[in-house]
Amino acid sequence: MREIRLNITGMTCDHCVAHARKKLEAVTGVSKVEVILEPGSAVVEGDVDTAALLAAVKDAGYEAVIDG
Repeated sequence: MREIRLNITGMTCDHCVAHARKKLEAVTGVSKVEVILEPGSAVVEGDVDTAALLAAVKDAGYEAVIDG
């Protein structure tokens, strides 16, 4: 299991955070997700493909890049 950090842009409220978290939690292999409105980030734990995480955030309506 590994920890992946994402920088997410476009979130403006708690609803955005919940929506992004739900999409990330649905990705196969994810065991834990924490999404933070300010500064617009997420920490994902699990055995997961980073491309799948980026696609999930995009599907939620936001943009993301891997931090690091």
